[in-house]
Amino acid sequence: MELGSLIGLIVAFLSMIISMLIGAEWSLAFMVEAFVDATSVIIVFGGTIGSVFIAYPFKTVIASFKAFGNIFKPVDLNPQTLIENILELSSQARREGILSLEARAENIDDPFLKKGIMLIVDGSNIELVQNILEKEMNSISDRHSRLRGVWGFIGGAAPAWGMLGTFIGLILMLLNLDDPDALGPGMATALITTFYGAVIANYIALPVESKLKFFNEEEMLIKELLMEGILSIHAGDNPRILEEKLKSFISPSQRTTIKSIGGGE
Repeated sequence: MELGSLIGLIVAFLSMIISMLIGAEWSLAFMVEAFVDATSVIIVFGGTIGSVFIAYPFKTVIASFKAFGNIFKPVDLNPQTLIENILELSSQARREGILSLEARAENIDDPFLKKGIMLIVDGSNIELVQNILEKEMNSISDRHSRLRGVWGFIGGAAPAWGMLGTFIGLILMLLNLDDPDALGPGMATALITTFYGAVIANYIALPVESKLKFFNEEEMLIKELLMEGILSIHAGDNPRILEEKLKSFISPSQRTTIKSIGGGE
């Protein structure tokens, strides 16, 4: 589980609630009265949801909402194990030939690596293999981009709807200038919509977009590592040279845990 997402949500939420309670002199009832407004909820949440469905296809919006859960369960990437597997495949290919990898490919868990190995076993030339794998990577990255794009849109639309709600509140307040007692509550209600918009954007939407982008970049880096390994196996590179190539994709601390494979001759 990605603890950072959970800790961030809890800390940010508690920070808001505690600051509200301090301002309300630790009165929960007064805090609810001051910061909960049904009209503002309808304007900001309803307007934002309506806008995002206008901007994106229905299926994309639903898929992006489901992707919210991904911020708590990042892709399980273990580059050290992947590198060791690639080096073993490389050594076997050098000893027994490329075709010997066909039986072993059936036991490869990573679908991207398995696909690449099967392509070279089938005798595809190196340019074709690279082209297919790059298209696969681009397709995955594009799907991820569309999903996080919805959250980015929400991050921009929510504050705008909050401001629109403020304008509506101010207009209604100005229409009641003959009632001084209504000015204070009216102004507070008008500002609550801005508050809701800022909370949606900065507490949920923009952080989710950022975390999904980070996970995508990590996944693409691993796929670049895998593609480099697959192409090197196809080219018949020495496993020791391949090992140094693949280590460049990971941090120095991760490199020390990799079990080196022999020369592969």
